[in-house]
Amino acid sequence: MDAKLHTPEGVKDYLPYEAAFKSEVERNIETVFYRYGFLPLISPTFEYMEVFDGNGGLNPKQMYKFIDRDSSLMALRADMTPAIARIAATAYDKKDIPLRFYYFENIFRYNEHYQGKLRESTQAGVELIGINSFDADAEVITVCINSLLSCGLKDFKICIGQVDFFYGILEEGGFNKETCEKIRDYLIKKDYTMIQEIVNKTNASKNIKALFKELPMLIGGKEIIKRARKLVNSEKSISALNDLDNIYQILSEYKVDKFISFDLSIIGLYYYTGIIFRGYTSGTGSSIINGGRYDKLIKNYGADYPAVGFAIKINNLISALENQNIVIHGEKADTLLMYTKEGRATALNTSDELRSQGLNIENSLLGDNLEKNKEYAKSKGMGGILYFLNSEDVKIINLEKDTISDIKISELLKGEA
Repeated sequence: MDAKLHTPEGVKDYLPYEAAFKSEVERNIETVFYRYGFLPLISPTFEYMEVFDGNGGLNPKQMYKFIDRDSSLMALRADMTPAIARIAATAYDKKDIPLRFYYFENIFRYNEHYQGKLRESTQAGVELIGINSFDADAEVITVCINSLLSCGLKDFKICIGQVDFFYGILEEGGFNKETCEKIRDYLIKKDYTMIQEIVNKTNASKNIKALFKELPMLIGGKEIIKRARKLVNSEKSISALNDLDNIYQILSEYKVDKFISFDLSIIGLYYYTGIIFRGYTSGTGSSIINGGRYDKLIKNYGADYPAVGFAIKINNLISALENQNIVIHGEKADTLLMYTKEGRATALNTSDELRSQGLNIENSLLGDNLEKNKEYAKSKGMGGILYFLNSEDVKIINLEKDTISDIKISELLKGEA
């Protein structure tokens, strides 16, 4: 293989249509973030390894690492949440609370089992820092929902869980640390068969063993909360269910409850401390959104602020939009500019004035062959051609109606065309 002709596994080129589609998706989402009062934040592409390692995030084996000239161990940005936690702790203090950040950044993760997953992907998200309340949780989930709606997605679900529900079950079962770790790891993999084998070998009560058997089925609407209450005795688990009830009430008041379901088996990364959620839709093999509350993470960087946020996996979202035939029309040239040598100066100046009025005009570099230019303009989805013959006369070619009109430059600028 000639390496200079190929990209490495897990990265990709974005050709103009793909890049335009991606930009429009991001633009729609950014508008939602901004309208809810979130402000942009940009973190470095690489940081000291310590920012990411040991803070409840990814396995170091998934990170791209390198040694800097001063022998410091660096890592490419693998997760935005630790990076933002560092910024919140070092650049702000309590008088600035609450902090509302949004971001659009590329994430770099090494997947040992590639299976078509991108190693460089884009994430967009918000972080609401400094407030621990059901209102904050519900607002962040609502922003998440409206972000997806802004892209034309209508058929999706935000599955909500609460990590303390699971940890309460572990406490109630009286499992040792090693068993808890094994159960947690298999739960992340959704390997309920192995979980059942492990639990059955312990001295846990029949109720706990039955509960783990039931766990994969605790997915659905609000009735799942009622069902779960009958299965647990742990105060921590019951409190977690109460939290979900309270958040659901607020989401109902936002009128977004039709997009909500519950999944009490979700636990996610180690830094999550309360509510946790995932977004799913058809047309992609994994979640399009990961989010939750992480009240203890920022403390690792020197400040004790609660926080909640989410990340949209832009590449997964785009795959879903394409597979569901949802088209987002971004900005593109809708008019082609032609001119003779005698009309060039007027054409160039007039087209710039029309651009300032909001028109998207592409200069033709194909000469003055009208048929050739018409064929090109149609291939690009343009609606018409402005053909400047001299300093006064211009032809307007309407490609949709296949008509040609003659007009004066002065009339064109007045919008009389």
